[in-house]
Amino acid sequence: MTTDKVETGLGPYVEHLGLRFEEIGPDRVVAGWSVRGDLLQPHGILHGGVHCAVVESVASVAADHWLGERGTVVGVSNTTDFFAPVTEANGRLTSTAVPVHRGATQQVWAVETVDAVGSLVARGQVRLQNLR
Repeated sequence: MTTDKVETGLGPYVEHLGLRFEEIGPDRVVAGWSVRGDLLQPHGILHGGVHCAVVESVASVAADHWLGERGTVVGVSNTTDFFAPVTEANGRLTSTAVPVHRGATQQVWAVETVDAVGSLVARGQVRLQNLR
């Protein structure tokens, strides 16, 4: 499924982040989003918690899409590393989730976020529990 809109039904926080899901499939999810002033910490850099929220959101959409009608998923851990400071000047970011492990009870997804020129700015990994 390919889409270019803010995904609805994922809750107001995901909508606040402004995620635009460009690709949603069982093996990859891609979301674009923009750095805005209300997402910055006091020094003008994107707040690390925003990176973590985007990583968890994109991984959750991916894991839920893969599991489908067999159940739902909930996050049980999120580890996110930051590689470069991001400011409003970086503009649009793209976050891509790919599976690391998909099992009967748990899934692990890696999410990489790149800036407009393709430089890696953050990478996270989320473990999710499959609820049947």
